[in-house]
Amino acid sequence: MRLTQTVAFRLFLLIVSVQTIILAALTFATVRIQQSHLMENVILSATRVSDIIARSTRYSMLLNRKEDVHNIISSVGGEPGIEGIRIYNKQGEIVFATVPADIHASVDMNAEACVSCHAGQRLDQPRSQDPSLLRIFTKPGGSRVLGLITPIPNDQQCATADCHAHPETKTILGVLDVKMSLVQVDTRLAESRNKLVALSLGAVFLVSLISGGFIWIVVRKPVKRLVRGMEMVSSGQLHHRLEATSKDELGQLAATFNSMTSDLAKAREEITAWSSTLEDKVVEKTAALERAHRQMITVEKMASLGELASTVAHELNNPLEGILTFAKLLIKRIQKSTLPQPEVNAYHDDLKLVADEAQRCGTIVKNLLLFSRQKGGAFRRTQLKSIIDRCALLMNHHAQMHNVSLTTVCADDLVLECEGNQIQQALIALMVNAVESMSSGGIAGGTLRVLATGNAEHVMIRIVDSGVGITDEIKAHMFEPFFTTKPEGKGVGLGLAVVYGIVERHQGTMEVDSTPRCGATFIITLPIRQAGGGQDISVTSSQGVHNEQE
Repeated sequence: MRLTQTVAFRLFLLIVSVQTIILAALTFATVRIQQSHLMENVILSATRVSDIIARSTRYSMLLNRKEDVHNIISSVGGEPGIEGIRIYNKQGEIVFATVPADIHASVDMNAEACVSCHAGQRLDQPRSQDPSLLRIFTKPGGSRVLGLITPIPNDQQCATADCHAHPETKTILGVLDVKMSLVQVDTRLAESRNKLVALSLGAVFLVSLISGGFIWIVVRKPVKRLVRGMEMVSSGQLHHRLEATSKDELGQLAATFNSMTSDLAKAREEITAWSSTLEDKVVEKTAALERAHRQMITVEKMASLGELASTVAHELNNPLEGILTFAKLLIKRIQKSTLPQPEVNAYHDDLKLVADEAQRCGTIVKNLLLFSRQKGGAFRRTQLKSIIDRCALLMNHHAQMHNVSLTTVCADDLVLECEGNQIQQALIALMVNAVESMSSGGIAGGTLRVLATGNAEHVMIRIVDSGVGITDEIKAHMFEPFFTTKPEGKGVGLGLAVVYGIVERHQGTMEVDSTPRCGATFIITLPIRQAGGGQDISVTSSQGVHNEQE
């Protein structure tokens, strides 16, 4: 960028222009004031000279001593600065003059000294009543002359004098014309004007030099550094910093620039780091979407299975109830019959087997109904620690029998809206499965932990075991009804399905984190308050929670 296009140059040009105009105006005003003062002094001197001549010649004129008047005029006219002295009579004839050749000459009626005072050709009729008339004119050589005309009045002594007869009607007997040279005044004015102009030019130069240096140091250099810094930042050098030593606006601008470049550098580093890990983030998000998709499929599948289980359970419940009732009735009748005892015992055992199997089928139907049930008991604000402590109390003996160490961690202030009995049933089912996984597959005992944490919106319950773990194939079907990995006759595969139904009814989520041979972690996340708005009553303690399996 050229220097003439910079802000510093424009500011310098503005300052120089303003100060030049101001100093020029001050110089002009000073010259005019000085000229006015000098002219006032010259006019005052001319007035005093005229008064001195008039006073000095008055007595001689009254006595008609022309020689004395001539000597007085010649003596005064020889003073420096006096151009000439003349006295005109009433006819306009010069009667006394410092230049002898002017005596007896008549005044020109069109002269500057006449037309300014008289109207037309009549010298005895002055236009102005001012006793002293002033004029300034220029001689053929170019020098200026100040002329002061003082009328000679016809006072009482003149009118009664013996030397001449002047009637009292004549107001003016003649005029005294004093001319003073203005050469010295003009010379002094020119010298003074030249000095003032020189001083003004020197002041303009000095102020311009100082202001230019000040603008260069305070404005030009910081702005140039800022422009250079912005060019470097725009080229990608975000670690460039400016010196911010001053406390003025430019210093604040430099500090703001440094802060901005620092933020830009951090943002670029974050973008670079994010770009370098973009592939990992894509993989992570893809896995999260796959998990969400699998969970959605599981929810849909559970909903369909729930409707099917509800229908099947209701259809089987009545026939099974009839089989169980008539089996028990036949057992009582056989015991009262007269049949031989060995035959009674055989019939009793067969009917007892039918009753037990019918009751087992009833339990399966009951679990199916529990799995498919969407509504149950009322939700109440329940202390979570009371539920977990009761589960630990019920599972402690079972865990000791399988050499499993059971520990629980839960804060006393964790309270959520739930159906306490169902949450207890779900936790016990998961804890039973965890103990069984640590007593099978060649594993003798282990550690079972129940950890509960929470925030203002959710509660997270984690059941962590050190058992055989769960494979990915089993994870895909573990919540489906009638899916089990236990030997035939050891389970029907409804435990986790029931747990899933309980968690879903509480508007929660359930996840499994497991690796084969490295244990498993079941994570249940429940909302603090149900979206439907449960009963907001006093907190239920451990005594208010009952175990359905007791």
